[in-house]
Amino acid sequence: MGAAPPIATSPTRTETLAPVVVVGMGDAGRCVADGLEAHGIGYDAVEMDPERFAAANADGYPVAFGDAGDLRLIIAVIKTITDLERIGDEAEKIARMAKLIHDAERMHMPRLEIKHVANLALAMLRKALDAFARLDVKAAQQVVEQDEAVDSEFRSILRQLITFMMEDPRTITRCLEVLFVAKALERIGDHSKNMAEYVIYMVEGRDVRHMRGDTVARATGR
Repeated sequence: MGAAPPIATSPTRTETLAPVVVVGMGDAGRCVADGLEAHGIGYDAVEMDPERFAAANADGYPVAFGDAGDLRLIIAVIKTITDLERIGDEAEKIARMAKLIHDAERMHMPRLEIKHVANLALAMLRKALDAFARLDVKAAQQVVEQDEAVDSEFRSILRQLITFMMEDPRTITRCLEVLFVAKALERIGDHSKNMAEYVIYMVEGRDVRHMRGDTVARATGR
């Protein structure tokens, strides 16, 4: 079986998806999707008919365009849904820590900038989702390589926070809250890398999950 057609996804409801896949968005598929929605169960749908895909997408269903008969597509969609759910969990952690810092009126805050690692992680997420939609192996491989930069930034932040806590124990609480935020951003990068690896698997059938970024580039020949 050849590679699945390019996938286009609806931007709605991706934050609440669970690993349930509805195959086909005809009358029966829509009935199943509506039932899952009514019971608060997240799902994704796969439709290979262009007209039914366009109609379902226009009606707000989280639908992907492709052949669900391709087992690699199904595996990739299910795993991607799981990583998106985990990213939502990390976002919740960041919001919780931000509220704690705000409520403390930023007392004893370490002078530390984490905006750069946040921008890196968000760029990885956007590129991973774009690579998935376009089945772009080159873009996916770039996401895998970028993960090393996010990991390096996190290690640097960790070293700085340890220094702050040693020099001034009053900063320990705020430093730990910032550390939780930095770790959540690092995990978002990890999940984005996972999604990029699923793209490579879906298109080329290669499992590159345990390879370094440069090794992945050689394996994909890109």
